[in-house]
Amino acid sequence: DAACRELVAMLGRDGWLKPTAVDTDNPGPLDVRSLCITRETLARHDGLADFAFAMQGLGTGALSLFGTADQRQWLAKTRAGKAISAFAMSVLDVFRSTVGAAALGFARRALDESIKRVAERKLFGAPMAELQMVQGHIADMALDVDAAALLVYRAAWTKDMGAARVTREAAMAKLFATDKAQEVIDKAVQLHGGDGVRKGHIVESLYREIRALRIYEGASDVQKVVIARQVMGAA
Repeated sequence: DAACRELVAMLGRDGWLKPTAVDTDNPGPLDVRSLCITRETLARHDGLADFAFAMQGLGTGALSLFGTADQRQWLAKTRAGKAISAFAMSVLDVFRSTVGAAALGFARRALDESIKRVAERKLFGAPMAELQMVQGHIADMALDVDAAALLVYRAAWTKDMGAARVTREAAMAKLFATDKAQEVIDKAVQLHGGDGVRKGHIVESLYREIRALRIYEGASDVQKVVIARQVMGAA
C-alpha cells in the first residue's frame, strides 16, 4: 500500500495521471488511446506503476463519464496524485482496453529481452539466433505482439471516435492481448533457460506479473462469454 501511494504521488507529480480523468477546467471525453499508450509504457518498465495508474483511472472513470460538476471537483486531486480513487464495473468498457495495453507492454519487454538474449547467448559455438527453432519462437512472439497491438488500439480508436459502447472490441482486445502476452512471456522464459526462472530476473518478474491480467476486469473465460453475446446479439 505504501509503495502504491508513493507511486501515485510520483505519477501525479510528473503528469502521468492526466489521462485517467477529464480536466475539470476543460472537460471532454476520456482519451482512450492515451490511456492505452501510458499503460503499455508503464507496464513495460514497472508492473506496480502500471497497477497504480490503472486503479486511479478505474476509480475516477465513473466521475469522468457520469459525474456532476460538483463530483468532478475530485478529479483535479486524483489527476495530481493527491487522492486515491476507487471504482464501480460501468467504466470497464474503457479500461478493459487498457488492460490489454498493459499486457502488450509486458509482451514487448519480453520480446526485447529475448531478442537480446538469443543474439548474445551462444550454443554449439554459434549465437542462439542462428537456430531455426529459436527464429520460429521469435517470429511467433513478434506476430502475437503486433496482432495484440492492433486489437488494443482498434478498441481505443473506436471509443475515441465517439462510439457509445465498445464492449465487443474491448473484450476482444483484453482477451487476446492478455492470453498472447502470457504465451510470449512463456516463450521468453524458455529462451532464457535457467535465468528465466531466477528470482530478480526481468523475465521471471514478467512471468509472475502477467498472470493477474488474465483474471481482473473479467477473466478470460468471461471475455469469451461477453464476445459471444455481442456477436450473437448483433446477428
